[in-house]
Amino acid sequence: MTDYPAAAVQAGHVEPVPRRVRGVLAGKTIVDSTRAKYVWEWPYYPQFYFPLDDVLPGALVSGDDGRFSLRVGEVEKPAAAWVNDSVLPGHLRFEWDALDAWFEEDEQVFVHPRNPYTRVDALRSTRHVRVRLNGVTLAESSSPVLLFETGLPTRYYFNRTEVDFTHLVAEPGMVTACPYKGETSGYWSVRVGDVLHEHLAWTYAYPAAAVQPIAGLVAFYNEMVDIEVDGELLPRPRTHFSQ
Repeated sequence: MTDYPAAAVQAGHVEPVPRRVRGVLAGKTIVDSTRAKYVWEWPYYPQFYFPLDDVLPGALVSGDDGRFSLRVGEVEKPAAAWVNDSVLPGHLRFEWDALDAWFEEDEQVFVHPRNPYTRVDALRSTRHVRVRLNGVTLAESSSPVLLFETGLPTRYYFNRTEVDFTHLVAEPGMVTACPYKGETSGYWSVRVGDVLHEHLAWTYAYPAAAVQPIAGLVAFYNEMVDIEVDGELLPRPRTHFSQ
């Protein structure tokens, strides 16, 4: 058992999407729906399934085994969508990355649909938190921001003045995105001695409004560093971010 809440539903679960959802390719809205369904293909987050009538006429090019390509002008995305009546009859599912942008209402969403059963809270704290790697202290604070996200370990965010940047190596061009937090604005590897540990720390300069307290702060992957909270060393969690 982990020390944080697990995903709330099992694969195969289906629920209605109460939000307007749009997907855009080459400047054209390919799908615009207020009738989408959430389908959990695995427990951590759902995918959108759309009624076929909500797809832009002429955008789908029929293929094999229920697969469709997308075509908008000179732009074509092979095998970008499919129908699987054994999952949800009469509905189409898109490869997320086949489209240029996705929107829930008028807010852009990255990586995958937001899970309605996931909660994300960024809370200020006075707990004493220290991050170490191979005996070297990388960050230490008694005023961190703790980010709680369903299905993931607690992330600890530090003011930049509390981070030892002499061990951090900037990774220009490295960007990741999160449906709940937005796009990162900075990434760092960590050098301890002669060893470079890649992709260990990040920051969001302009996070989503719901997690605004983390703006400009720096966090580290619990999975790859040692974190002490109020003097207690936390076990390194095993997640899909573990190396």
